[in-house]
Amino acid sequence: MKKANKRVIPGFGLSMGVTLSILSVIVLIPLASLVVFTANMDFSEIISTITRKRVLASFEVSFITALAASLINAVMGVILAWVLVRYDFPLKRLLDGMIELPFALPTAVAGIALTSLTADTGLIGGFFAEFGIKIAYTRIGIIIALVFIGIPFVVRAVQPVLEKLDPSYEEAAGVLGASRIKIFWKVIFPEIRPAVFTGFGLAFGRCLGEYGSVVFIAGNQPFETEITPLIIMSELQEYDYASATAIALVMLLVSFLILFLVNLIQIRNTKILKGGN
Repeated sequence: MKKANKRVIPGFGLSMGVTLSILSVIVLIPLASLVVFTANMDFSEIISTITRKRVLASFEVSFITALAASLINAVMGVILAWVLVRYDFPLKRLLDGMIELPFALPTAVAGIALTSLTADTGLIGGFFAEFGIKIAYTRIGIIIALVFIGIPFVVRAVQPVLEKLDPSYEEAAGVLGASRIKIFWKVIFPEIRPAVFTGFGLAFGRCLGEYGSVVFIAGNQPFETEITPLIIMSELQEYDYASATAIALVMLLVSFLILFLVNLIQIRNTKILKGGN
């Protein structure tokens, strides 16, 4: 008779019950409330709300800036993770800890600090202002704020994969005459690609709904730099909960779609890597 494996946490029923309870309270019930409030509106009213010119303009601003910031994070995150894993230098631990600063720093504080730096009178903004480039209160400023709050997702997703990557494959490719660029694209990148997509998806989802660090630097000009979370806050301040939840539901669906596509790509890449092995 086969002896049953002992588990650290006994009782599948109890463990699953606690898991589902926490998941319901933290995730499912708040998300379900969006659908409940939106259900108070007719379908025509929902379409009319989410297709208003000002709302559509805010969708454009939020989606474009979130996508641009996430793409930048995907590139810079890989570079930062590579430096932290492959090189030893003074204050390396300090730099590694600073990667998570956007998680600990209140978003409003980050927004005020970035606005002060990138305004025309700021240290960074003043330099670019001499060349006629305006950063604060433009979409460029929004992208900078979103890069700041999204970069840790990519770094922390890629870093563990690079740490576990066996350098012997790179050495073998180098011995066979492969260039450094070819080694990266043919040996290293296929291994870190799922992690890069994961970090990109998480960063995009965070950037899409970010409010605190963006509301100050955006300037909130209608049809120019007004983000969708600000529209939602405006609707809530007017006690129009149905319109606010309808707009929020669109953001939720887009975020879910992006994460779903990222997971599909991950599964496909995993199958390809297993098939290659």
